[in-house]
Amino acid sequence: MLDLDVAARMGTTEDFAPDLAPANAPSSPSALPLAHLYERVSKHVTPAEWPLIVRDVEAIERLKKQRNAVVLGHNYQAPEIFNTVADIVGDSLALAREAVTVDADVIVMAGVHFMAETAKLLNPSKIVLMPDMEAGCSLAESITAEDIRLLRQRYPGVPVVTYVNTSAEVKAESDYCCTSGNAVKVVRAVAKEWGVNRILMLPDEYLARNVQKEVPEIELIAWKGHCEVHERFTPQDIRDLRENHPGVVVLAHPECPPEVVAAADYAGSTAGMADYVRDEKPARVVLITECSMADNVAVNHPDVEFVRPCNLCPHMRRITLPNIRRALETMGHQVEIDPAVADRARLAVERMLAIR
Repeated sequence: MLDLDVAARMGTTEDFAPDLAPANAPSSPSALPLAHLYERVSKHVTPAEWPLIVRDVEAIERLKKQRNAVVLGHNYQAPEIFNTVADIVGDSLALAREAVTVDADVIVMAGVHFMAETAKLLNPSKIVLMPDMEAGCSLAESITAEDIRLLRQRYPGVPVVTYVNTSAEVKAESDYCCTSGNAVKVVRAVAKEWGVNRILMLPDEYLARNVQKEVPEIELIAWKGHCEVHERFTPQDIRDLRENHPGVVVLAHPECPPEVVAAADYAGSTAGMADYVRDEKPARVVLITECSMADNVAVNHPDVEFVRPCNLCPHMRRITLPNIRRALETMGHQVEIDPAVADRARLAVERMLAIR
């Protein structure tokens, strides 16, 4: 019988009813269709379920060739997407950079809406498809363009550095963007270029407070936005993990509360966490972030034991293989940004990308 949790990640349970499973599905993984891909998801998908996934994977691959399309997959995507149809994978910074150089007419964003907008900002002549327009972000929804305008009135002359987890309208009111991977570098560069020691860093309060520890010479003025996934982690969670899993190395995302970051062994973006596992090769590790991240990193590190406290992002889960396929079939939903907004928002993103 089909695992309903897997079905929920891939689409509605109606789309994948148990009676659709082939009665004579191969019992050996090596005999399965696209067995080389199945090896990458075998810890999350049973052999009986795989033929149901393959029909969408094969259709998506065919449609990508027909449309000259690529799929960008964020590190938080479900393994069935990240390890099968995603052509380019990474964190927000990596996807933003790759979007500039991608050789395709169509970009499908297997991520959330602000990521699709960022891809469109950097590729205005390309078609950018969002498989589900309701795949949002609690951080992006925590601040508006009007909020930025009011803050500028309150803090005249103070530059605005905005996290990429924001709408195009908010980016348009900002001076620079940043990601969790380059926030410290961007803050330092802006302070030097503008000759200031105060910066508005929005909207993630915890990211700003964690960056503040790295740049004590610069005053960061924060907002009260939080990631609904990362804000749920607590220092007690870290203590429990260390007690229950002796020797575990704790890696935390900087969107976590500062008390959680302080209790970790390392703090960094999703790309930073993946690099840490690759370079340091800890025997046992826990990633304090969205739990699909561990599933995806673990594929390339079979000798590392991953402890998995599971906080899922409900917005990332809205992206499924069926709706990626549907997006390529129907060429919807196309992401459009008002040109007047896009020109100003693009400048903030390009300024970020220019900082190396």
